[in-house]
Amino acid sequence: MKRRRILQAGGAFSLVGLPSHLAANSRSGFYVPPEEAPHQRTFMQWPVNRRVHPDPVFLDLAQQTIADIANAISEFEPVTMLAAQGDHTKAKKKLSDKVDLWDIPTEDLWCRDAGPIFVVNGKGDLAVSHIQFNGWGEKQVNQRDSQVARRVAERLGLELLPTGLRGEAGGVEQDGHGLLIAHESSWVNDNRNPGLSRSEVEARLLDAYGANRMIWSDGVWGEDITDYHIDSLARFTGRNRVLINLPDAPNMDDPFHIAALDTYDRLVAEGLEVGVIPEPHRRRIDSIDFVASYANYYVCNGGVIAAQFGDREIDKIAVDALARHYPDREIVTLNVDPLGEMGGGIHCATQQMPMA
Repeated sequence: MKRRRILQAGGAFSLVGLPSHLAANSRSGFYVPPEEAPHQRTFMQWPVNRRVHPDPVFLDLAQQTIADIANAISEFEPVTMLAAQGDHTKAKKKLSDKVDLWDIPTEDLWCRDAGPIFVVNGKGDLAVSHIQFNGWGEKQVNQRDSQVARRVAERLGLELLPTGLRGEAGGVEQDGHGLLIAHESSWVNDNRNPGLSRSEVEARLLDAYGANRMIWSDGVWGEDITDYHIDSLARFTGRNRVLINLPDAPNMDDPFHIAALDTYDRLVAEGLEVGVIPEPHRRRIDSIDFVASYANYYVCNGGVIAAQFGDREIDKIAVDALARHYPDREIVTLNVDPLGEMGGGIHCATQQMPMA
């Protein structure tokens, strides 16, 4: 299923000692560290479901792309691929020997959304903050994927902390220092959280992430499967510092362009340092559904895994921007066009497990 327009077609960071401003806001004493903090490993999911991916040729491309990302990350830190036992033989043919396989059944590849949200506390304990995945508002089959976070927590022997929310981690961006940003369309939506007001959703998100401040912008309702996840637009690169992906020449008839500019204005108005990466002018895939997001990168131990889209000039601008924001990490770029065709990117396909 297309994830776009479905209706129309670092620095060092210590995990020892929970910051007092976070502890005051989290009932459990847990919080989500910044993505650039040290990881134990990365989790990913193996795509297999033929209702989701009916074309076997495209499914093979999607699997190869997921393998390429996992193999690249495995050069920096351990990677665990989640897949049903019966899918391991095929997966092993594409995956590096450095990538572990766990027998946790999956349907699709979006581990950012279906996977566990790991939290830590000041004593060094780990737990899973459980935002229930429901297929982006029951838009996609999710019998297996809706159970992934719970099954990972059980295998690791970690407590599952209920949040009372349905949704996806790709729909909220956090700096690990108390601040969240999100599009209202991904959360204050009857397909996820019927009957909850924005203030009620905000209170639960702040507690789920151990944060104390949230910036909302409107987003876009009903034009893509995610209702416009923030992680394909804007990403924290440090405390109060953001990279955002914007078109050089916005189309004011495009609801995504309008919403992106609104998010930019709100972040600036809130006093954040906002850097801009332009969207590529030329792409290998010419489709209205294609998501060409440089912002949808993944930060791992010593590296940043990012997309390139075949526009040499803008690809280089993106790499240079990432190198400025993550000066001590190697920037690795990959052709992940199949993910863009499905409306996502590298960050959408990954989930970090922090050190504790």
